[in-house]
Amino acid sequence: MTIRVLLADDQALLRSAFKVLVDSEPDMEVVGEASDGAQAVRLAKSERADVVLMDIRMPGTDGLAATRQISADPALAHVRVVMLTTFEVDEYVVQSLRAGASGFLGKGAEPDELLGAIRVAAAGEALLSPVATKGLIAKFLAQGEGPDGEASVRGERLDALTTREREVLVQVAGGHSNDEIAERLEVSPLTVKTHVNRAMAKLGARDRAQLVVIAYESGLVRPRVE
Repeated sequence: MTIRVLLADDQALLRSAFKVLVDSEPDMEVVGEASDGAQAVRLAKSERADVVLMDIRMPGTDGLAATRQISADPALAHVRVVMLTTFEVDEYVVQSLRAGASGFLGKGAEPDELLGAIRVAAAGEALLSPVATKGLIAKFLAQGEGPDGEASVRGERLDALTTREREVLVQVAGGHSNDEIAERLEVSPLTVKTHVNRAMAKLGARDRAQLVVIAYESGLVRPRVE
């Protein structure tokens, strides 16, 4: 199956470079280009995009607002967003995940890394750039908790999960793959996949990236203090 990619960036030269790269791959194609967030939302729907490479900073409707609109639209539930940013180590990382992005990538990423990111996102996996560690993400999530009671309220969302689903969620938040989780919990990868899918359904998560956010925001997983 060909991965349908939408490019959203206000720099035409950068979009052109990405288009050449993406179209050179046999398993993916660029189906549209947007210069702002509002156009990206429209094209995501009309062009039936699978993955949107979304610049965070664009005039008018920025990438974060556009991602929130895509995430909130049931008709676009299949669309995965990879945020593109010049500076990876900042609050935009967590804002992107909270907005509904599957992950983020620096604009200076190597071609193979960019193509790999598209494939990972299309497969429904969480994409966390190597430059921004899980510890950094956890730190920003912890800083954004707000009043003490909010974490408890969010924690109530986990009541619907079984004990095993909670265990799997902890492992997902640690960035482990299904195969790694299966080995750690001594179950089959298929069983892990089933638990992950059930947890996503119960928690209303679009993908694994959203499970990571929920795990930290609910207090199920706490950031390690270095």
